[in-house]
Amino acid sequence: MVDEGEQLRKAVKWRAAHRADNTVSLGDVLSGLIENQVSPQQTRFGLITEAWSQLLPTELCQHCRIVDISGGRLKVLADLPSYVYELQLLSCELLKELARQCPQARIQEIKFAVG
Repeated sequence: MVDEGEQLRKAVKWRAAHRADNTVSLGDVLSGLIENQVSPQQTRFGLITEAWSQLLPTELCQHCRIVDISGGRLKVLADLPSYVYELQLLSCELLKELARQCPQARIQEIKFAVG
């Protein structure tokens, strides 16, 4: 009977011995990508999302979500047209508060859509 644990150890040992010195693991590549590109955007998104949830009434916040931040524009999707209308009524105040609480995001406009 073949010992599967021993076979696995041998395969790992063989793989390590035959791996070229200049190869990079997928994990290392993904770590670098997340660290350098995703994390800064996620951090910026996270601060705005947190501020957004504090600014809106709970009922309204449950029916909308931030989907994009780019070029000074915050894009928000809402469940129904009635929620889009309510958000549009609040847009000037929301924009001022987001600019005050998250100046690094440089939000100049909020675009609302149903989705």
